[in-house]
Order: sequence, then structure tokens, then C-alpha cells
Amino acid sequence: MNKIYKILILCLLILAVITPFAPYAWAFCGFYVAKADSRLYNEASQVILARDGYRTVLTMANDYKGEVKDFALVVPVPVVLTEDQVRIGEPKIIERIDAFSAPRLVEYFDENPCTYYPRGTRGGGDIFLESAPEPEAQSDKTLGVTIESRFTVGEYDIIILSAKESDGLETWLIQNGYQIPQGASQLLQPYIRQNLKFFVAKVNLTEFDRVGFQSLRPLMMAYESPRFMLPIRLGMINATGEQDLIVYLLSPQGQTEITNYRTVKIPSNIDVPEFIQNKFADFYQAMFQTAYKREQKRVAFLEYAWNMQGCDPCAADPLTPEELKQAGVFWLNPGQPTNVFISRVHVRYTRETFPEDLQFQATGNQELFQGRYVINHPYKGEITCDLAEAYQESVQERQEQEIKNLARLTNWDINEIRTQANLPPVKEEPWWRRLWN
Repeated sequence: MNKIYKILILCLLILAVITPFAPYAWAFCGFYVAKADSRLYNEASQVILARDGYRTVLTMANDYKGEVKDFALVVPVPVVLTEDQVRIGEPKIIERIDAFSAPRLVEYFDENPCTYYPRGTRGGGDIFLESAPEPEAQSDKTLGVTIESRFTVGEYDIIILSAKESDGLETWLIQNGYQIPQGASQLLQPYIRQNLKFFVAKVNLTEFDRVGFQSLRPLMMAYESPRFMLPIRLGMINATGEQDLIVYLLSPQGQTEITNYRTVKIPSNIDVPEFIQNKFADFYQAMFQTAYKREQKRVAFLEYAWNMQGCDPCAADPLTPEELKQAGVFWLNPGQPTNVFISRVHVRYTRETFPEDLQFQATGNQELFQGRYVINHPYKGEITCDLAEAYQESVQERQEQEIKNLARLTNWDINEIRTQANLPPVKEEPWWRRLWN
């Protein structure tokens, strides 16, 4: 049966139960109609972090655009990784988790005001470097650089390095064919002081050509460490402007929070004009940028927090146990409930506004939240009862508020919004009528 029909039938069943006891209001059950996913942002990086205790699985989506021979990835990691701890991820799983958690637009249709219905519930931690020859398979003691391990996984050749000082690491990379952007040494130094290792990956061209890949697949790594962080500073070396990072945090307990930056909820549960249905992407981008500026560009935004057993409304079906496993969830047991809580955090950052790497902590907070925006369709049929005038007045008031909401959220010109809304002229009520009434 079509999903929308299922939703409508469920709504009708609910109404049949609660209608005798509820006051009337003009609304009906609604459903999801559009979403704002990562495709809105050309330069958005996406990372999945699945963590329970000290155990972490990190998945990094590669949106590298260019010749694969010029690709290399350097990521600080807390431990020396072995080949057994690194895997190739499934590209579609990132699309699935993005679609499930994306901010969404929902719509509601007014019923005939002459029928009494209750009001329904409204309803970056990486750096891309140019690579050339294969790195030399040796430790260079004079530079203080040690190759801790090296192996090939799928289409990637991987080296795990440790270093005693950043100049030596930078020199080693340059001598071994990696063209390091200017300023890398300064940003590498804090990681060396913390005794972090460096995960360096580049494309094995022979394997890439043999299999016939069209794009680079995600990399996954599993490790144990008390450190719960995501390095984002190295990704700023090549940045010419602001960058977007979307982190999908998976936990068996509840919401995962950033500890060293303030996190705020994206504006949500707000009525907007009907025409936004055809330009939701433009709306969400403008709304996000306005909120970002309002918060002085120094906060992370929570876009979604939900138990993955369900969703309401659903921008996409919840992930299956097999898909959750592909996303790095390692604590599920067959035949038991899916105890996975997702927190979707969106960070827009520069080197100045986010000078530190992201630090996280898992919490037991089970509060549900979603970026959700509502369009309301007025009743278009004939109204034959004496509620017609009151209903039309309520619609006009609601539409006026929707216009004000949109102007406030996006900073768009309110007169232009009125033009696009294409609303009928408001019939002015004599000023004395309200006094006598």
C-alpha cells in the first residue's frame, strides 16, 4: 500500500478515537515532502562516528574531485592502526544516513472548517595533498619520522607514521613526493605534541584501474582510545573560505554532544509560505546562513537527534540492522531492539572561528529533535456553514505570520516574499467592529 495512504489511514484512526473528546481546530494529518541533505553544500565533508565506550568506528566520505593520481589523505589518529582495523566503506550508506537525518519540509491540508477535526501534531578531519612517487619504505631517524605500518586496502595504499617534530614530518612527506601546502608544519605540531599518529592514504592506481571504479570510496577505521575527537584543523590548510562539515554521531545511549564549542538547535517547527515547497533548498541555505551569522559564526548546529528505531515524519526509511553495521555500528545483537541514537551536527567553520578540533562526549539524553518546517494548505472547497468568515480570517492571519517567519529566518526582503506568496488582498475590517465585538 502506498506510504502516504498508510499515513492518512493511521491519522483517520487516531481521529476516530480522539475526536469526541477534543475541541475543534482547522488542521489535518501531514507528511514529509522534501529534505535538505548534504547535496545542498558543494564543499561539505561528511563523517560518521559510531562509538560505545572507548571503541570507535570512523567513516570518512571522500568527495575529492580531480585526478585520482593527485589524491592523498592525511588524518591524525590516536593509535597505530593495522591492516585489520581499516576497511573500505559502502558509499550508499552515507547517502542513506544523510537522507534519514536531513532537515525536512512537511505539509498539512486544512479540512473543511464545517467538519470538526482536532489539530494534528505538526505533524573535516582531513587534508588533501598532491602525491607523486611511492613513499620510501623506511624510517628516517634523522627526521624523527617512523613508518609504524604500511598496507593496501582496496584502492588505497596506507602508511601509519609517527613523528617527533613537525618540521621533520613535513620534510619527510616532501622528500617522499607529497606536496605539502604552506603552513602544514605549524598545524602538524599540536598533534605531534599529543603523541598522535598520522594515517596517510593515497590511491593505488593499478588497483583503481583494475576494478574500474568511477569514484573513490569511503575509508573506515576501527580503534580503541579514550580520546573522542575529530581533527578538523588540517582540513583548513587548503581552505579559501568557509567549509561545511556534517557529522553523524551514532551511540547506544543518547545524544552525542560537542564539549568545546557551543551547540544550538537549528530553528525548527516553523510555519512557512506554500511557495517554499518549490524552493526548499534555497530556503534552507538562506535560513542556515542567517542563523550562522546570528550566532557570530562560532557554534555548531544540531539538525537531527532521534532513536533510529523510527522517525516522524520520515525523510527516508530507518536504516536496517545490516545498514547500521555498514555505518560502523558494532554493538547490535541479533533479535534485540535497535539501540542506536543518531545526532546530526552541522558545522560551518574557518580557521579563525574554530581554532580547536572537535571534542565529543556521549550522553544519556534521549530528547528527540529535527529540523522541520511546515507548509499549510488552506481548504479550497465550498464552505457552507457560519464558520466561513472566521476560518478565512484565521487563514489570513496564519499566512501573514508565515511571511514574517520567512523574512526573519532568511533575511529575505519581506515585500519580495509577499510577491512570491501571491496571496489575495487582505479585506480590511472596519476598526470599530472589533470594539463593538
